[in-house]
Amino acid sequence: MAILVMGATGTIGSQVLAALDPKKVAVRALTRSPEKANFPAGVTAVQGDPADIDSIRAALDGVSTLFLLGANVPDELTQVMLTLNAARDAGVKGVVYLSVFKAADYANLPHFSSKATVERMIEAYDLPVTILRPAYFIQNDTRLQEALLTYGIYGMPVGSRGISMVDIRDIGEAAARELMRREAAGNPLPREAYDLVGPDALTGEDLAALWAGVLGRSVVYGGDDLVPFAARLKAFAPAWYAYDLELMMRNYQEQGAVAAVDDVARMERLLGHPARTYRDFAEATAASWK
Repeated sequence: MAILVMGATGTIGSQVLAALDPKKVAVRALTRSPEKANFPAGVTAVQGDPADIDSIRAALDGVSTLFLLGANVPDELTQVMLTLNAARDAGVKGVVYLSVFKAADYANLPHFSSKATVERMIEAYDLPVTILRPAYFIQNDTRLQEALLTYGIYGMPVGSRGISMVDIRDIGEAAARELMRREAAGNPLPREAYDLVGPDALTGEDLAALWAGVLGRSVVYGGDDLVPFAARLKAFAPAWYAYDLELMMRNYQEQGAVAAVDDVARMERLLGHPARTYRDFAEATAASWK
């Protein structure tokens, strides 16, 4: 039997593949174009499209454990729920589902609410699923290079409540550990859920000060105005996506996304090492920019 990784060419799926060992277990990676795939050695490319349920059913043949990730698209909920039903029908014994931190708290956000609905399905049917709820990805801030280096501005409008940002490498490792645990089990294991969060709750001002220290130059926080943020997004993304992320930032500003100390400790027990910090990322990223 095999582990199938969805979203394999994306930010998180590629981290999951990097953390799995194809020498220990058969690993398959879902992609729309297997002929173009460039996966790690030992990983088998499998054709499939989450928008085509028949292709997903075919891709699940011979799969015992599934990494389930829904793309941020208008029909994300439909795609994920149908895939989860197909996995049940195929006899998949374990699933690791990528949700989001505070999915149920931000009821006005489409890509949060869809994940909260999937979590309700998992609970209602008592499915053998590990739910991983990552906070805002630290590596999202690699996009701020020009603003930081040219203008001395930290431009992500995260507000003053604080966010417990998480490193994508920790997400990949956590998912791989749970996939391997469920794959090694003889029978389906009970439901589990983990908040994947960083050890520091950082505000916009905190992040500007951190970058100033790392870069050795003046850096200021760009402020909470969401109009220019949305305009930048709409320059390369659909209007619905830009508005969704604008609403996310508004919620961060109004409510924050701060993790409990116990949740950080629980995640670190799963990882087997301390959670990576934003400073770790900033120092390594600044060095690469040089």
